[in-house]
Amino acid sequence: MDFSLTDEQRQITEMVADFVDEEVVPIAAEIDETDEFPWQLVEQLGELGLMGMPFPEEYGGAGLDYHAYPAALEELSRGSGGLGTIVAAHISLAGNMLYAFGDEAQKEQYLTPLAEGEEIGAFGLSEAGAGSDVPAMETTAERDGDGYVVDGGKLWISNGSVASTVVLFAKTDRAAGNRGISSFVVRPEEDEGFTVEGTEEKLGDKGCPTAELRFDGMYLPEERRLGDEGDGFVQALKTLNGGRITIAARSIGIAQAALDAAVEYSQEREQFGQPIGEFQAIKHKLADMDTKTRAARLLMHDAADRKMRGEPFIKEAAQAKLYASEISREVANEGIQIHGGYGYTKDFPVERYYRDAKLNEIYEGTSEVLRNTIADRLTE
Repeated sequence: MDFSLTDEQRQITEMVADFVDEEVVPIAAEIDETDEFPWQLVEQLGELGLMGMPFPEEYGGAGLDYHAYPAALEELSRGSGGLGTIVAAHISLAGNMLYAFGDEAQKEQYLTPLAEGEEIGAFGLSEAGAGSDVPAMETTAERDGDGYVVDGGKLWISNGSVASTVVLFAKTDRAAGNRGISSFVVRPEEDEGFTVEGTEEKLGDKGCPTAELRFDGMYLPEERRLGDEGDGFVQALKTLNGGRITIAARSIGIAQAALDAAVEYSQEREQFGQPIGEFQAIKHKLADMDTKTRAARLLMHDAADRKMRGEPFIKEAAQAKLYASEISREVANEGIQIHGGYGYTKDFPVERYYRDAKLNEIYEGTSEVLRNTIADRLTE
């Protein structure tokens, strides 16, 4: 099966790659150091039409398919892992929830400004006691007349402190298990009772704020609900399945950055009278790094191709995300090893790639959960 990009897809990818090299790479270390949200970069991405890549033009998007979108996200992540998460959470989670499950009025009102890059989106699912175990969530949305009163909190929410729209999951029926979860559109600046408790100080993924959110008597009108009551759990799973393709893309982008840095360093660094890239031990490391990165990219595009053709892709997306996330860490680790002592310092970017890569094995499905998902599909 041929996953070669079309001329149009290649032009888009090259445009994003040029933007990354000119605008992102020069300030990536600064983003990592300050951990400040890169508003200027996000504004530029909006101007380039990259904050709504897979959505139709009628909703302010660019109408890109799921080969071009992950390829573009890979390039963004090559420049900055935090920027990759910002865009993935905004598009693949918040945006896709609105596109897939919102009615026309909700799409026009909430999706369009996200797709045009005028606003930032977040996905409020995880809680302190409900990460992989979604039905264990304790946030509730109790019926109150023509709306709902929401109480509870969310943790580890990417973009949570800067979002204009948060897609929120809450229990509308405490006794119904996963059938009692519903999803809602929250507007932080409008909805009283919404509070950002703070943001996490993380190992990596800097620039993308990971927030703790609180809801105290927050009233939401019924028209803010996405779909029917009780649909939230299924909606979340479907959204996360597609999101795993883009986390694979983030992983591959970081792996490619680590590989590129290692190749360059191996040609410049000399020991025993020759570049270290001439030593067989280094050659083998580079060969393995490149092979793993390429294999992960093919798995990603295979899952994307199945999604685009309307075929089942849950197992393939899980495999792409699982493999890409793990080889991302492995390739980044080898990048440090090739750099030697310099790799352990902030003088070179490879230590940042390692810190950014680790997150891929945790969010949007841990490696352990993904292995269960894959095995379940094999034995059903």
